[in-house]
Formats: sequence, C-alpha cells, structure tokens
Amino acid sequence: MDLSVIICTYNRCHNLAECFRHLEAQQLDGGLDWEVLLVDNNSTDATRDFVQDFARNTPLNLHYTFCGEQGLSHARNHGIAEARGRRLVFIDDDIQVTPGWLQAIHDTFEEHDCDAVGGRIHLEISLEQLPKWIRPDMYGFLGYQDFGDRPYRLDGFREFPFGGNMAIHRRVFDKIGLFDTGMGRKGAGTRKAELFKGEETDFFHRLAENGGVIWYQPSALVHHKVLPHQLRRRFFLTLHHNAGILKACRDPTSYPNTIAGVPRFLYLQLLRAIWRYLGLAVGQGPDYAFRQLMNVAYFLGMIQGYYRRKTP
Repeated sequence: MDLSVIICTYNRCHNLAECFRHLEAQQLDGGLDWEVLLVDNNSTDATRDFVQDFARNTPLNLHYTFCGEQGLSHARNHGIAEARGRRLVFIDDDIQVTPGWLQAIHDTFEEHDCDAVGGRIHLEISLEQLPKWIRPDMYGFLGYQDFGDRPYRLDGFREFPFGGNMAIHRRVFDKIGLFDTGMGRKGAGTRKAELFKGEETDFFHRLAENGGVIWYQPSALVHHKVLPHQLRRRFFLTLHHNAGILKACRDPTSYPNTIAGVPRFLYLQLLRAIWRYLGLAVGQGPDYAFRQLMNVAYFLGMIQGYYRRKTP
C-alpha cells in the first residue's frame, strides 16, 4: 500500500465527521492505494461506534484500531504497527485537509526520495481574531506552521514538520526507532494533560542526526482548529513550564555547582528573566511583556525538573 493516513484521537468523536469529509474529497492519481487508520487512544465517548458506522457509509478505506496505552506517542506507535502503507501520514483529529494535500505529499516523496515531508498548517481562526497578547512569534504554539511558498529541504533542528501535518517513510522507524513514549500529550490536551510535549522535536532531531532527508511542501496545506483553552494565557505558561521540566529531566550533563540539585546559573537566568518581564510590563504593557513571562515559566520548569532529578 502506498500511503496510510493515521489519525489519533481521544474523546473527540465530535471532530471526526468533518475530518473524514475533507479526506473523502481527496483525489489521487490512478493506481495509488491508500487507507485511513483511526487510532482510538482509550476513548470513553462514542468514538468506536461512530467510526465503525461511518466506515460502512464512506468511500474511504477507513479502519478503526484501539490503543489502550494512554498518550499520543503510544497511539502513534500503535498506528505505525497497524498501518499498511509504505509512507505514513499523520494528522490530528481537529485537522481539515485541503484539495490536493495527499497528492502533494506523495509527489514530494517521489521527487526527492526523502524520509519525511511536512506541509503548511494554517489556523481555522483568522489571525486578526487572536488576542493581542498572542504575537506572531507565538502562532507556532497554536499549531501554525508556514515556511513560505516554495518547497525546500528542512534541517530537522531549527525547522521540522509539526505533528498535525507530517509524513514519514516507514523505513525511518526501522532506522531510528519510534516516538518516545516518555513524551507527548496525554489525555484531552488541556491543562496538565499538555505535559511533556516534544516527541516530534525529539523524533526529527534524531532523524536529522542520522542523515535523514526532510522536505517542506507548501502545497500540502491543512487547517487546524484552535480550541478555546488554547487562547488563554495559562495554556502558553503551562506549555513552557512543562517544556522546562522536560529539558531538565532529559539533560545528561552533570553540573558541579548546584543548589538543591539545580545548577546555580539557572537561578541567575530566572532572575534576569523576571527583571526583563517587569521592565517590559512597565514600559510597554503586560500584553507585550507576556512572551517574556513565558520565559520565566520555562526557567521555573527547568528548576523544578532538576530538583526532581535529585529527589525522585
């Protein structure tokens, strides 16, 4: 089979009909064989019944599979094992693909013999409708990704595909392994369930370190729904706090000068971040300064992470 589209979901069957309808509109060159695999990550809503009923009334080659291990990385790895395609395409359950999306991904693999492809992700909400404190350099935290209008090779470190619109050749998993199950969203993706994202970053870093070829394809465009909780300051602060914890917990370095297991220099970095935030808040207002407050949350998370390493 040429392509498998893998969708992982948890208790969001209300999103699936729209996601499937946009997939139904895909038109591929004759002879291409593809499937849609829905991975139910331990849902307690009507996901199973909905998907099985939908599968009986759709032209899609749609399959349902259940993954009882909670977590997005577990679900993706389960999908990799169950899928039949040579190239595995991952989207989220709140993604709406556009016409020509899957063909563009297939053509990019064919043209460049690459290991992975990433496409554009635009937000369903207008950028002008976002709160003023969400600056353009923060759009990526909502899932937005746009590297411009021309295809090119990504380095895999500074630039890499986002999980809402990424495709990976099966041979890659044989070479570098699967997604790290210690990372990735767990549960519904709200509040503490956002803990320890970063599995995509880790995966593409490993791929790049092993000489993997990653291409960006702007014609592979999808639209991503922004959920209400993602437009709250708490979402951004939690995301950065947890990123700091993850960074510290996975840091292999042994630091000689520590306080309670925390490198001394981190306390200074935290104080500097707080000072910068206060200066910006007074000078340009709290909305403008919020990006710096996210840095404060990150350093607090790092301190907590190093302390956790000392006191398991």
